[in-house]
Amino acid sequence: MAGRSNVGKSSLINCLAQRKGLAKTSSTPGKTQSVNFFKIEPGGYTLVDLPGYGYARRSQTERAKWGKLIEHFLTKSPGLKAVAVLIDVRVPPQKSDLELVGWLRHANIRILPVLTKCDKVNQREASARQREWRDLLGGMATPICFSSVTGQGRDALWNALDSLAAPPAEPAE
Repeated sequence: MAGRSNVGKSSLINCLAQRKGLAKTSSTPGKTQSVNFFKIEPGGYTLVDLPGYGYARRSQTERAKWGKLIEHFLTKSPGLKAVAVLIDVRVPPQKSDLELVGWLRHANIRILPVLTKCDKVNQREASARQREWRDLLGGMATPICFSSVTGQGRDALWNALDSLAAPPAEPAE
């Protein structure tokens, strides 16, 4: 799970798990400062909560360390199947989000776009943001609209995660 600070990564994980407090949440940007692993059973795969990027009340040096930590994780994890890029539905595409998506595409890492906080906008606004991001992603995926408050998109996200984590099909003989 990757996204800007305060996009709702920890809230999303708690909603998926249906457990408050599993992943620590905060209204203060930059609280997640390490790579946090969550084993998914059944399923046998791991969700990873990465530190947020963008605005955070931390020093430039500390944010640079997070960037190196994230890059190391993304480039050195042989079992990495995809990165769920979390994007606040209320915010137009930000330079940092576009840079992450561009970097992931260049690295040939599959992207699962997820619009968070969809309970805070109406359906028309959410659909417009979905189309905008689908177009920015070259039509490769339409973002899942998700709300950790209402649970909107929870099943769709689980289905997408399960599908991405599934082992490749054996070729037919």
